[in-house]
Amino acid sequence: MKTIDDLKQFYDATLTPDLRVLEQQRRGIVRKIMIVISVALGLGGIAFVLMMNSLRQIGPAVIIPVVLCLLIGGGVCKFLTRGYVTDFKSLVIERIVHFIDDNLSYEPKRCIDKSTFILSKIFTTKPNRYKGDDLVSGKVGATRIQFSELNAVHESGSGKNKHQTTVFRGIFFIGDFNKHFIGQTIVLPDTAQKLFGRFGQKLQSLNVFRGKLIKLEDPEFESHFVVYGSDQVEARYILSTSLMARITDFKKKTGKKIYLSFIGSMVFVAVSYTRNLFEPRLFKTLLDFGPIKRYYQDLALAIGIVDDLNLNTRIWSKE
Repeated sequence: MKTIDDLKQFYDATLTPDLRVLEQQRRGIVRKIMIVISVALGLGGIAFVLMMNSLRQIGPAVIIPVVLCLLIGGGVCKFLTRGYVTDFKSLVIERIVHFIDDNLSYEPKRCIDKSTFILSKIFTTKPNRYKGDDLVSGKVGATRIQFSELNAVHESGSGKNKHQTTVFRGIFFIGDFNKHFIGQTIVLPDTAQKLFGRFGQKLQSLNVFRGKLIKLEDPEFESHFVVYGSDQVEARYILSTSLMARITDFKKKTGKKIYLSFIGSMVFVAVSYTRNLFEPRLFKTLLDFGPIKRYYQDLALAIGIVDDLNLNTRIWSKE
């Protein structure tokens, strides 16, 4: 993997000239957005005053024109930024992906499809609102991978009873494990045992939707994760001592919630984030190395899963 010094040289020599052009575009868009916001607020204020003078009370008839002004203003702002976001991802994110590994491709408007997300069996709640972007795919060494940013939500009820639950938000990674699994093995963050101790272990064993609780001989790994599987022997075969150590190290390195599953011949890895990862910062200058470094680190973390889990070492052959 490239170093931060390599990235800084790449930033100075390759990215900076285009970033200067994008910075001028960004400033022009910000000026237009400020005008749109001012107009929307002004029209909304006028509509509010006129309706109040006419109706003498606050109600839907007063609020609706104000909301419409703000919604129209928001739509105009989104339209103004569309081309800028496309240019940014092409000139910045795609180049960083190729800087890390030129064998990878980048498609900013695509993502891991919903059926594949569900196939991983990491999350038992099926999302009915599903979107994502920034799909990266290709081969890292001998391992074929793909990953993207995802936001999967389950929405139920309506009106005042409407309820939304975030199923997953973050980077979702798929890699070839070069071994066909008969059953399924799922590795989840261990929250129950941390909260409830031995009672938490009992709760884990009652999770009938996940399969059998798999007990392993690695106390540190089990302090971070709980494992379920359809086959005790196969789960222990997959989660070797070295792989458990690598997963534990990866969790410590990211400081995030990590989920994994081993199904078919693939390993699925979900890394939780609470922020958008590869979007431009519209109200801050582009001529700053800090955000570029963060984009690189987030991409390198996902691409680096191949090395972190040692996926290029072909210790098995596919059967």
